[in-house]
Amino acid sequence: MSRKPVPAQSGDRSRAELVFDRPQLMSQLFGEFDQNLLQLESRLGVYITARGNKVGLEGRAEAVAEARDVLQGLYNRISRGERVDQGMVDAVIAMSAEPTLAGILQAQPGAPPIMIRTRKKTIVPRTLAQAHYMRELVNNDIIFALGPAGTGKTYIAVAQAVSQLITGSVQRLILSRPAVEAGEKLGFLPGDMKEKVDPYLRPLYDALNDCLPAEQVERRIASGEIEIAPIAFMRGRTLADAFIILDEAQNTTPAQMKMFLTRFGENSRMVVCGDPKQTDLPGGMNASGLNDAVVRLDGVEGMSMCRFGAGDVVRHPIVGRIVEAYEGTDA
Repeated sequence: MSRKPVPAQSGDRSRAELVFDRPQLMSQLFGEFDQNLLQLESRLGVYITARGNKVGLEGRAEAVAEARDVLQGLYNRISRGERVDQGMVDAVIAMSAEPTLAGILQAQPGAPPIMIRTRKKTIVPRTLAQAHYMRELVNNDIIFALGPAGTGKTYIAVAQAVSQLITGSVQRLILSRPAVEAGEKLGFLPGDMKEKVDPYLRPLYDALNDCLPAEQVERRIASGEIEIAPIAFMRGRTLADAFIILDEAQNTTPAQMKMFLTRFGENSRMVVCGDPKQTDLPGGMNASGLNDAVVRLDGVEGMSMCRFGAGDVVRHPIVGRIVEAYEGTDA
């Protein structure tokens, strides 16, 4: 791709023209009915024209420069075979304000890019916090992923676990979460034990099915390679050669958290995911085992605390705005 800058107009307005070297990728870059370009215009306040493999930009100088970097970033991702959707466009726009945007996918100069490969897709970081998190998943034994919903905490952990299971780095994948209702009483649930706890574990199944073909998920669950169970089932066990994930950890008690963390065995990795501000336990946040563990264990060797904020939400943009609206409140 080459760039042909156009001299600035009056005031701080500017123009730029981008010429891409692979015209066959333009439909992916522009999106269906040019929705990616429309999204850029709306978010950055620029005017965009597209013809063939050329894109013209006009607007405030800073906005034009940012739009140029975003288009370059999206084009580079498409060139690597990555899928670009509206969520990815929003993520790249968010990252464009960071000074380290150019190196977000590169751990060190000359090092391989930061990514997780599974049977169904390749996952790359969409925010700086996700890039840090993905590095820590490789470098530390126990990782705490702390932050609001929609930041990819559990999804990325499941993807890393699946990747290590596929390569044989671990022999088992163990996914757990507390069976705590989100502020409502569901009453008696019919069925056997599996049918009773499955509704609480559905988000973990969803993440698994996004990384592995459905038949492989079923086969590996049947063989015991993948185990999905409530935290109460962890007592008395030592979990060796396993990748262990605890989701919704804010809904554990301090005793449950201690019990879970001490299940750690040889050649294992453990990820604890949760939002310290979103506990559903009776008695409020002070009863949360996650909050207690963060205070006790921050700085302990072999452990890492990865923190996410509203700016790291990678669901629909309105989710990030909702999180921001609730930040600093008691809700």
